Amino acid sequence: MDVQDVDFEELYQGTTPMGRKMPWDIGAPQPAVVALADAGEFTGDVLDIGCGLGDNSAFLASRGLHVTGLDGAPSALEQARARAAEKGLDIEFAVADATKLEGHEGRFDTVLDSALYHCLSEDERHQYLAALTRATRPGARLHLFAFSPQVPDAFPAPYLISEANLRETVGKDWTIERLEPTVYTTSMTPEELKQSVRQLLNVDPAGLDRLDTDADGRVLVPVWQLKATRR
Repeated sequence: MDVQDVDFEELYQGTTPMGRKMPWDIGAPQPAVVALADAGEFTGDVLDIGCGLGDNSAFLASRGLHVTGLDGAPSALEQARARAAEKGLDIEFAVADATKLEGHEGRFDTVLDSALYHCLSEDERHQYLAALTRATRPGARLHLFAFSPQVPDAFPAPYLISEANLRETVGKDWTIERLEPTVYTTSMTPEELKQSVRQLLNVDPAGLDRLDTDADGRVLVPVWQLKATRR
């Protein structure tokens, strides 16, 4: 899937053939993010970059953390604010260009990238990491999830990210402490995912059969889980 053809604003407005059933909208924080929080991996001022509908932001704020959620799609942030308000949470949500992060210099102690990195081109990834370095304090922690090459060809993934790519790009200004495979929970059952692939991409979804599901029948997608510290 060519991410350059994806209009995320239209996706969040529900005006695409996908409607409002987006694979990443599980209506709750990612289980992997919950596990990180349980392990005390989020401290200080937290940036949820590419926050989308804000469920990870809301979860972290409910743990007493000061969270800022940034995204490029105004409609996503409008819905994120509404979801946070329903939970009685006061979270700063704002539109931002992840490759620049102007006005956010030196602010954050922890960064969560829950599936933004793999939506960026190679040049944009380098600009993005440079922006994260500017936006964080020395010693800041980065938690990043990105699609790995283990994702089947039929899955609508923007880019599949190699281990070498992460080590080179993130490793420039950050010390990688952990880089290992894990899974990312989607909102779709196998049949829903296959139907979406047929409708949107017009390709044979047979390769999706090898993806695992969780206890609720939701498809699990292979991703890298990276933890790094800013030097």
